[in-house]
Amino acid sequence: MPITQSREIAAASRLDNVRYAIRDLASVANEITAQGHKVIPLNIGDPNVFDFRTPPHLIEAVYQAMRDNKNGYAPSPGIKPALDAIRGEAARKGITSVQDVFVTNGVSETVDACLTALLNPGDDLLTPCPDYPLYSALLTKLGIRLNTYYLNEEDGWQPELDDIRKKITPHTRGIVLINPNNPTGSVCTRAMLEQIAELARQHNLLIFSDEIYDKLILDGGQTKDDECISMAAVAPDVPVVTFGGLSKNYLVPGWRIGWGIVSGEAATVKNYNEGIQRLLRARLCANHPEQYAIKAALEGPQEHLIEVRKKLRSRRDLTVQWCNSTPRVSCVSPRGAFYAYPRIDIPEGDDVFVKELILQKHVMVVHGSGFGQKPGTKHFRIVFLPDEKTLSKAYAAIGDFISSRYH
Repeated sequence: MPITQSREIAAASRLDNVRYAIRDLASVANEITAQGHKVIPLNIGDPNVFDFRTPPHLIEAVYQAMRDNKNGYAPSPGIKPALDAIRGEAARKGITSVQDVFVTNGVSETVDACLTALLNPGDDLLTPCPDYPLYSALLTKLGIRLNTYYLNEEDGWQPELDDIRKKITPHTRGIVLINPNNPTGSVCTRAMLEQIAELARQHNLLIFSDEIYDKLILDGGQTKDDECISMAAVAPDVPVVTFGGLSKNYLVPGWRIGWGIVSGEAATVKNYNEGIQRLLRARLCANHPEQYAIKAALEGPQEHLIEVRKKLRSRRDLTVQWCNSTPRVSCVSPRGAFYAYPRIDIPEGDDVFVKELILQKHVMVVHGSGFGQKPGTKHFRIVFLPDEKTLSKAYAAIGDFISSRYH
């Protein structure tokens, strides 16, 4: 009988730099939990872990779809009621040059399909720094070099136009904009959107506008009329893919329902959009019964958003007050979403800071180096979804940790 020698099956080398800081710390937290301690999780943006509940009419829509046996495959782009509702949402956002819409398994799949459909080896894509780590992970998976532009902390984390301008190369195919931004909570001004659009026009670039938090604007009015300005509404002639979904605005992150809205001049985006559709057909379809919640969400009652924003404003204000009254910590007040990105003045890495914080105080935040930051600066991201009592307990523990470790 021949003797075979087993060898280790190695992962692809292109994955060496794939990181996802938000979940990479989970193993440390699991060790603490196994020792019988309770960890306060300020690391993952899941409203349903805390005191936020899915609107009942969304649950009923999905339940009814399941009862009606909508449990097989759906059309690859999505079911017609969902696509019609997304087009209606685009119109409400002021997007007048819609060429196509499609439904995906969460915005993560939207991003994956749209980047894959655009980029060839040797191309690059401008992404913000700091940014949501999915983008850098996907670019690494595709073998595309990272080309990041800075957000300006001294200007409320607005994009640095000069930095974008100088980093555009002959190989640059597009610009990623996360608005409202994760991890900083910043929201782009109309003037900023117009200037980024003009750069895209000059250099024939596609804009990916990630607007998953667009209904969670915490400044301005305090009614359902609070809005985020959509890039595609500001620049109808520019090729834009707008990312949206149910996860955050409608409190169903586990349903994995996202979508893309392709806009711009028809002839400009036709070939690219056909590439997206080929990828969507290859993966068959998005979750079928959950798609019936899209029409219910976008066209149904919106009252839950008023209560959600009220809670988030209070928790945002508590967070910023703590940051700016604590030695070694400062924070630009976030205007949208439910994240704060405090700056911290410490003599060691922010990755060491967050790991020791979990081990010693059982509070879990995410290190700024996991999202990106300017050289010489250190940050950490806070998710301020928990109730005020939980946040106050967590902030007291972080304050004690800072004062004892860096006295």
